[in-house]
This record gives sequence, C-alpha cells and structure tokens, in this order.
Amino acid sequence: MVESFLTAAFKAAGHEIKTPFPRMDFDDAIRQYGIDKPDLRLPEFTEVGDCFAPADLDQLAIDKALPVIAIRIPHVGELSRKERDDIKPLFVAKGGARVFEDFKRIENRFPEASTKVRAKAGAEADDLLVLVVGSAQSGASAAAHPASKRKVTPAEMAVYASAGLLRVALAQKYSDRHKLFQKGDYRFLWVTNFPMFEYDEGEKRWMAAHHPFTSPHEEDMDKLETDPAMVRALAYDVVLNGTELGSGSIRIHRQDLQSRIFHALGMTEEEARARFGFFLEALEYGTPPHGGIALGLDRIVMILAGADSLREVIPFPKTAAAKDLMMEAPTPVAEGQLRELGIGVVVKK
Repeated sequence: MVESFLTAAFKAAGHEIKTPFPRMDFDDAIRQYGIDKPDLRLPEFTEVGDCFAPADLDQLAIDKALPVIAIRIPHVGELSRKERDDIKPLFVAKGGARVFEDFKRIENRFPEASTKVRAKAGAEADDLLVLVVGSAQSGASAAAHPASKRKVTPAEMAVYASAGLLRVALAQKYSDRHKLFQKGDYRFLWVTNFPMFEYDEGEKRWMAAHHPFTSPHEEDMDKLETDPAMVRALAYDVVLNGTELGSGSIRIHRQDLQSRIFHALGMTEEEARARFGFFLEALEYGTPPHGGIALGLDRIVMILAGADSLREVIPFPKTAAAKDLMMEAPTPVAEGQLRELGIGVVVKK
C-alpha cells in the first residue's frame, strides 16, 4: 500500500520509481551501513579484520573482538596531507571506537595486510579508504551485553555507528568528486525486524526500543522473559537515500501479551495496572489486530523539491529558538490560566 502511494506521489512529480522496494533486517543495516536508515547510493562497509595478522592488530592497538571496518568512498582521488588531516575532525567516536584516517600509513607499515584490505573492499587506486576500529584500551568489548552471534552487541554498535556517521560525512564532503548523489536517483528500502528491546546500562534494565505497545514476532514470544535481546519487533521503516520517510509497526491487541511486555520491562503487575490499567482493560473487549505507518509528507516534499532543509518547504517554519514569527509564539501565559492548571513559573535571576 505504501509503495503504491509513493509510486503515485513520485510519478506526480515526474519520477518513475521501481517496486517492490528491497528489504533489509535491522542487524544487517547496522553491520553493512552503521545506521538504520542507510543511503544505498554509497558502498557498504567491508569487515577487514581477517586481513590483518593478530600481531598486526596488537601493534595497532585494535580490539580483536570488535569489527575492523573499511569505509570506501569511490573516486575521491589523491588527498593532500592537509586533506587527510581534515578527516579526523569529521569522526564522532562512540564508545571505544577510533579512526585510522590516513590509510597510507597502514600501507607503509603493513603492505601485505593493506593489499588484502584493498582487494576485499574492492577499492580502486583513486578510492578513499578509511578504517574504523575498536580500541584495545577502551575495554568496550568486555562491556558488551551477552547475545547471540546474529545480534549486534553494544560494543559492536559503537564501532558500526561511528563508521556509519563518518561514511555519510565523507560522502557529503567529497560529493563533487564521486558524483554518486545524482538528481532523480531514488534508492528506496524497507528496514525490518527492529529489536524489541534495548538494554540501558545506566539503569541496568531493558527498555522498549520503539514503544511498549509494538507487537513482537510470534516466533520470538518464548524469549520475552529469557532472552530479550533476541526478540524482534514487528516494526518497519521506509527509507530513501539516507532519510527515514516513515515509521510504523503492528500493535499489540492481546491483553496477555501486553502484560508480558510490561513484565519484561521490569514492571510489576501492580505498577502496570496503576500506569496502564485503562489500556489493559480495553484489551479485554476484543481489540482487533491493527497497525500502521506514518509518512513524513514534509520530508517527501523536501526531497522532490530538491531542498536541503525542511524549513524550505514549510510555509511558516519555526526559528532555531523555536519561535513562530507569524503567530508571535510562544507568548506569555496569563496568571489565571497558570493557577487553574496548578503551574508555577520560576524565573532565574
């Protein structure tokens, strides 16, 4: 249904798009692109840890338990020393991740390994190669929550996420060289099987990754209490060229399942009844299976208009200070209204 709508919308703007859209699991999106809204116009990651001997990884202070990611941006050409130095400020380190922005140094120190890296990544002579790794000094891998091999651990996520952000930053910085961001090149994607829960290291408990009313996969029900990390949600995003156009899910319609989800989130029966009793009671009356998706119309218009910001396609956008210049909002609230709602305003001196 959504693909039909988007096909019609893009056709009205003069663009033919191909359906059905490809589908990708959340874990695969993270491993291949470091983000759950990947831009398919750019090359995916290559895991190159096996190109190095264990002794090489030790010399480079790389955590052998974490992925070694090669980012390839094609046809960037030879970079000057200053241009290579300019890469590091683009890197946003998550957890213990770090970047080897100057691949030439790797080639000089480890020629055999670097040759294998180039071959495995499919890098041409004029392609830019950057490595993102986990630092052996960070101890990030030890902090990873135990999970199945097919799940991305928190420590791995730090490396993938750092690489994903850098991949996009490099692609934008050198867009005039690689020419991959062509007008009218629309790469749609469905990202599915999002994790149902995320582990909060600060609070030492599981949290709802989407919201606590998302339905889990039927075949994962038996893991709700025993292995929450392995539970997949019936949640899905439609993505276009690195932008999330819409997000949706199938909702829980059974009271017994909703109670189990609350319990998996650490709520007692009494707490669940106190906070969500109205909802649990409503589910007793035969709520039908239901779900949906919300598309961002402003984002679609922004892309079709070739704009760089949502502010360019909204009639009266708010300022950076969240002020609406047309409505002159926000405005002071009358004292009587505040009293009626039991709200007090404290002005800092």
